[in-house]
Amino acid sequence: MLIQIFLILFILFVISRVGLRYKDRIISLQEFILWLIFWLMVGFIVIFPESTALVANWVGVGRGVDLVIYISILILFYLVFRILVRLDKIEKDITQIIREIALTEKKDKTESKD
Repeated sequence: MLIQIFLILFILFVISRVGLRYKDRIISLQEFILWLIFWLMVGFIVIFPESTALVANWVGVGRGVDLVIYISILILFYLVFRILVRLDKIEKDITQIIREIALTEKKDKTESKD
């Protein structure tokens, strides 16, 4: 019971942070809605933990906690994949910018010699 109170307080804190990120235009409306739905679902599971057992039995997993762990791992792997793809794009963008700067500087140096 005490852990549920702490978790609900934490969820409310995270939702407030997500709201502030949206208000400051750091995240889009779609991201805000996605995170809001996610944290509301987490809150529902914290308040009604027996609901995970019902869903787990429906999909053929032994316990509700196991189902939550499986889904969490899948989500984490997906997020790591997205981060790696974004990081690769950023590296390519930085490389392109550095090349353009180097070419511009070289061009400026050759023009200044003339």
